[in-house]
Order: sequence, then structure tokens, then C-alpha cells
Amino acid sequence: MKQLRLIFMALLLMGVVYSHAQESGSISGTITDAQNIPVLGVNVLLEGTNRGATTDFDGKYSIDNLESGVDYTIVVSSIGFKTVRETITVTGNITKDIVLQEDLLSLDEIVVTGTSNPRTKLESSVAITTMGAKEIEQKAPQSTADILQSVPGFLVETSGGEVGNNLFARGIPSAGAYEFVQIQEDGLPVFEDGALQFANADAFYRLDETVKNMEAIRGGSASIFATNAPGGIINFISKTGQNELMGRAKLSVGDYGLFRTDLNISGAVIEDKLFFNIGGFYRVDQGIRDPGFAANNGGQMKFNLTYKFDKGYARVYFKKLEDRNLFLLPIPLRGDSDGNPEEFEGFDANFGTLTSRNFSRLRVPQVGGGFFERDLEDGVNPNVDAIGGEFKYDISDKVSVKNSFRNTAIDLNYNAIFSTGGPNTQADFATGTTQFPLDDAANAEYTYVDTGETLDPNTLVMRADHWAIDKDMSNFANNLAFSFNFENVNLTLGYYYSNWKSNQYWNWSNYLVDVSDDPRLVNLVDTSTGVSRTYNGIERITWLERDAQTKGLLNAIYLDAEVDITEKLTANFGLRYDDDQYSGFRDNARFFSTDLGLLPNNTADDAITVVDGNPYTYWDYDVEELSYTTALNYKFSDNMAMYARHSHGFRSPIEESYYDNAADLSGIEITEVDQTELGFKYSTSNIGIYANLFYMNMDNIAFTDILADGTSENRFADVNNIGLELEANAKYGVFDIEANITVQRPEYDNFSGSNADGSTFDFEGNTARRIPNVYFTLRPQVEVIKDLGIYAQWSHFGKKYQDEANTIELPSFNVFNAGAFYKIDNLRFGVDASNLFNEIGLTEGNPRGTTSANDDVFLARPILGRAVRMSVALDF
Repeated sequence: MKQLRLIFMALLLMGVVYSHAQESGSISGTITDAQNIPVLGVNVLLEGTNRGATTDFDGKYSIDNLESGVDYTIVVSSIGFKTVRETITVTGNITKDIVLQEDLLSLDEIVVTGTSNPRTKLESSVAITTMGAKEIEQKAPQSTADILQSVPGFLVETSGGEVGNNLFARGIPSAGAYEFVQIQEDGLPVFEDGALQFANADAFYRLDETVKNMEAIRGGSASIFATNAPGGIINFISKTGQNELMGRAKLSVGDYGLFRTDLNISGAVIEDKLFFNIGGFYRVDQGIRDPGFAANNGGQMKFNLTYKFDKGYARVYFKKLEDRNLFLLPIPLRGDSDGNPEEFEGFDANFGTLTSRNFSRLRVPQVGGGFFERDLEDGVNPNVDAIGGEFKYDISDKVSVKNSFRNTAIDLNYNAIFSTGGPNTQADFATGTTQFPLDDAANAEYTYVDTGETLDPNTLVMRADHWAIDKDMSNFANNLAFSFNFENVNLTLGYYYSNWKSNQYWNWSNYLVDVSDDPRLVNLVDTSTGVSRTYNGIERITWLERDAQTKGLLNAIYLDAEVDITEKLTANFGLRYDDDQYSGFRDNARFFSTDLGLLPNNTADDAITVVDGNPYTYWDYDVEELSYTTALNYKFSDNMAMYARHSHGFRSPIEESYYDNAADLSGIEITEVDQTELGFKYSTSNIGIYANLFYMNMDNIAFTDILADGTSENRFADVNNIGLELEANAKYGVFDIEANITVQRPEYDNFSGSNADGSTFDFEGNTARRIPNVYFTLRPQVEVIKDLGIYAQWSHFGKKYQDEANTIELPSFNVFNAGAFYKIDNLRFGVDASNLFNEIGLTEGNPRGTTSANDDVFLARPILGRAVRMSVALDF
């Protein structure tokens, strides 16, 4: 009887399974573009579920085990194409092929940055640029900063190398770094403050194959969704996996010793439920400006795991970055009769650097005994560990909650050669520049440290400082948001918390070197007394020492509302209240106060700067500030819209301002930024235009460059700017052209006062330093034959001024890039060349001294010379 019962149950179960199999169905097909070329990586989702598929190399997709007789709406989306929605009744196995239409500026793409209610770019009332992984690859960026040059309104200086670069948003002048924007990774900051001294945010982020897309907004709602970011938010969004097992392996080589491998793999552990993505890179190269050792050497690994359930998802992720990067500073140049830069004899303007293996090891005696030691070959050496998570849950049809967090720990060891003065004739250095001048230049004897050989009398010499900085940094950030979806109103109430800390120690010594692009250490002796001015080529041991800490504790409540006034008219309102506390301490070092007395007949240790034994100054600074924004967006049609927006945001004082004014912080204030903008968006399959007219008023901009004597400028000014940002794309057959253009007029206001020496200055109406009025990029591309394309790129940067007085002009310059790519099946071959004609374009003068292209010899930082890279990528 028991056996019969088991047989009956087995037959019943088989019947149920058979019946279910008969009642199930599928949707499958092929997705191509308008030229009938299969599109890889298209997302095909069943609306209202967590079911979906991703197209393979042949453009094919399949969603199985669907209930028969049920209507499903599939949503087909891919960056660069218009989104397609179609309702399909499943009756067995349904084949649905889809042809995607190009969306040149991706106006149909859903954006998640700077908004709590994801909308298409067309429906969003912000100035935003988006790029998918394919477009990022086509741009062939050499660094994170390099890709940001494709964003209008962002002036990016990439002459520092892979890291340590500067971004100026909408003409906001600053000391550099990423002072008025926030670089985010998956919606949270890479580090809360992107403009800490010698810790630019790009030092902690690397582009690789784990990146799905990038979203960059300028102004607008940035101050509602990020603290201290009135200039914008740059959000790099990671790949997170899909049902199909997919991956990409890439090998890149270059004519500057580049060897780089990238790998990314993603898929499902449990279909429709548990997804993973893992990837990273390893890279080594000699540098376009070769220092004689590996200029860039290191890599990164990232991993995330996502679990999807009926009403949301949960995700955890981890990132490990360990890299070593050469940081490039101004080099010697000459100016011709027209004020244009040209090479200084013996120093290659395109490929030379003052950083050299000839003095990579620093070992100098210290107060209290022992030695301070550093290795220049470590370069900018970040060691980053970041772990985080994200959780989203739909509480009901109208209410959802989302929480994101990240904990980041950074150990940064920083080593770079800073050009702080010169070049000098041997006589001028001996009697004027050296710390202990000689009475008579005729008594100066210069010899090379490595050989003892006497320098040619015509050889110029200069100071080249080894700036060594250790930073111990940590940051925990958490963002909690509740969203309420009413009939015509989407309301989000959020709370953002962040605490961060940066401990730093500086120890700087300066070398005496000959002026060449393979510089060597030089000794200087006063033959009349026998006293040497150098110790193995080091003129001043520990001429600057600093020990300081900065901490931030941020608490912010924000409110964001999207209101559908009509079917075509949408309003946005946003408020953010910040209650932030900053604190820290600074040393009170005794500059040039201590004679070590260890080096007989030598002045190199006679005037050391000392921190030990001095009291510290402790400081606190509170910021309570309300940011707000309001906007209207009118959608004329499915391919045209315009918007108007006003916003008010702020930036807290930067790290150097706290240090300089620690004894009395009443003299520093937050920077207030007000922006009004008008935007227009239009896109068809042949042409796309995204234009933004803006006006900005900025109060209390801080200027805090570190000067050659270790002090800071410590000046403050107001700036007004009016400008136009244009992003455009046109495509006709096999030819297309992209353009991004910025025209602006940033000028100083209320900028007059007294200098430290008692003299006065008045810079009212002058052009903001380091900001050109015009810069643009044009990039035509032609598909010569199917899957074979070539491109050229012309970037123009107008003239600008190095200084607030507008006396030091940096001339305009043009940069030309070109490349080609060929795709066959799942392989892509690429060759990319930058700065084809070796333009000597100056991004900055020497902020630690004087610079003028009209001087016979001067210091400035030019762009990198010509570089050629080749790559092959395999999709699987």
C-alpha cells in the first residue's frame, strides 16, 4: 500500500511538472542597430520584475520559464540607443527581434546621479554628460582626469601624469585638485574631501573594465546630493553582473614601456537572484616623461555581489588599490620673441622631467639622531582598502528605502620632485639663491656628486626639492533615503553622515642639480673658506617639516521633490541642511632654527626646521549652511526639451586654510556659490545638441598655493562668471563628429588689499587665474569599412593667466590626437596616439615661483609629449 502511494505521488508530481512545462514559454530574439549589426550587452528586462537577459556577441537574448498567456512588457536599453518598450503576450516560445535607433547624446538614458528619482536625460533639469564603457574606450583616456576633458564646463589639467591633476568647474578658480566637485564611485565619494593637500581625489580612483558608465553633472542639483560640491558630481558606476556569464580581457602596450592587463568577469551564482562582478588591472610603464625607473607601477581589484529579491536588492563590494605613480611638475623652458614656449637646450620639453633615478634615494640626518629616508621611485603611492554595501527595499507601492555605506582606509606615501626656483647661472646661485650666499662668485666651485667632475661654467643649476609627505586617511560615509511616490509627486527625504580624518607629516629637503632632462646632483664649495653649501648634493636638509591633522564630521538632511505639473512640464525642488564640524591641530615649527652640527665645514644642516619640542595649536570650525535649488523642465516632444534652474551651494574652507589660520579662524569663511542656468536638449538619429547657458557668483574663493618658502598665498576673492557649455554630435552615414565647447568670462570681484610686505594690490575685474575664456574639442570619426573606424581629435585651449595680477600670460595651444579600431567577432583591436605634433602646451606656470613665457628662461608645466598605445580586447 505504501509503495502504491509513493508511485501515485510520483506520477502526480510528474504530471504537475509536465503541465507546468506545457504552460511555460519564453521570449527570445536578436537585437541589432540600424545597420543590422548585432549589439552586445543590451539589457532586456521584464518591467516590474527582476527577470531579464543581456545580449551576447551575436545580439541574441532569451528569457525562459515565463508563464503562458500572460502579458509581459520588455524594456530594452543600451547606452547610446533609444529605449524600447513593447508588450508581448506569451503563448509558447515567442521570437521578438528589435532594431535599436541611435540616441547620439543618450537623452533617453536613465540617470541616477544628482537625483533621487531616476529620469531620462531629456526629462532631467540638470546639465549632465554621460558615457558608457564603449564610449570611454573610444576616448582612450590615459587617466581618470583625461576622460573628464570630454565634459564641457570642466577645465581639466592632465599634465601631472596619471594622478595629481586639477579640475576647474565652470570657471571656479582654486589652488587645484577637485576642490569644488565630488568624485563618486557608485554614488558615494571616493573620499569625502577631494582637495586635501597632496591627496587629489584622482589618486584614489582608476578607470578599468569594471566601469559600466560615467555620469557627470555640472552645478544644478549637485549641492543637494553632495556636501562641498557646488561645481558638480562625477559618478563612476560599476558593473554588477547579469544572468549570462560574460567577461572581457584586454592587453595594452605603448611606446613608453607600457604593459597593462585588464580583466573583468560577471555572471550569476543563482539565476535571477545572485549576481557577481570581479575585475581589475595591473599596469607598469616608464612614463611618457621617463625618470629612469618605472614611473607607474601597480594595480587594482574590485568585487561586488548583488542579491535581488521581489521588492529590492542588497549589494556588498570591496576595492583594493595599490599603485605607484610619477607626479610631474614644472620644467625649464625658454620663451621666443612672441612669448611662445620652446625647448631649453638640453631639456626635452615633451619628454623630459626633473625627476631622476640619479637621486632617487633620500637619506638625511635628523634632530635627535637617526635618518629620514625616502625612495623617489615610490612616487605617489596610495594603498586603498574600501568596503561597502547598498540596500534597497520597496516597503509598499508608494514608499521605498535605500541605504548605502562605504568605509575607506588610505595609507598614502607621497614622493615628488618640485621645481621651486631657477634656473640660475652658477654665479647667481652662489651669491643670491643659496641659503648661505658666497661673498664672491669667483670662489664657487661646482662638481658632480657622482664623478667629482667640475661643471662646465655655462651649465645652469637649480633647486629641485624632494617633497615627502605621509598621509594616514580614513572615511566612513552613509546615505539613507526614503522615497515617497504619490500620484504626481516623487518626494525623497534623506540623511547623509560622514566622518573622515587626515593625519599628515611632511619632511622636505632640496637638491642642487644641473639643468637637464637627466639631471645630476651637484656639490657647491666656497674655495675661499673650504665650506661646502651641500651634503651629497643636498643644499638644505629638512628645510620644511610639518605635522598636522584635519578631521570632518558631516551631518546633512536633504529633501528632493519631483513634481509632474503637466504631462510635459516637470518641477524640481531641493533643500539640504548641513551641520558640519571640522577640527584638527597644526605644529608650530621653528623655521630654519636648528643647527644639527653633524656636518663639519658644511652648511646643509645649519638651518633645519624643527617640529619637535614645540606646542601644537588645536582648532575647531563649525559650518551650518542651507543649500537649495529649484528648476523647471519642459518636454516639447520625445526628442526636445529645455530647462531653467537656480541653485545655491557652498564649499567649506580647505585644509590649507585651516592650517594657515589655525590661531584665528575668524578670518576664513565658506565659499558661497550661486548659479542660474538655462538648458536646451535636442536629439534625433542624426544630430544631438545639449546647450547650457549659465551665470555664477562665487563669494570668498580661497587661494592657498604653497610657495617656495613653504608659506601659503592665503588670499581670498569673489569671482563672477557667465558662460555657455555646448555638447553636440552629428552622424551622417559612416561619418560622425562630436564637439564640446566652453565659452566663459570668469572675473575677480572685491579683490584688493595688502601684501605681506605692506604693498597693496587691486585685481578687480581681472580674469581668474589658470582659466581660459575658450576651450573646445572636436572629434570626427569615419567608419572606413564595416567594423573599421578611424578618428582624429582637435583640442584647443585659449590663453590664460598664471597669476591674479594677469601679468604672466600662458599662451593658447592646440593638441591633436588620432587613432583607429577594428572589430572582428568578439575581438577589438585599437591604436591611439596623443599629442601627435608634440605641442608644448602650458597648463600652469610655476605656482611656487615666477613664470612668464616672455622671460628667456622660466619654469612651467607643459602637457605630455606624443604617446602611442595599442590594445587588443577579447569579449567572452
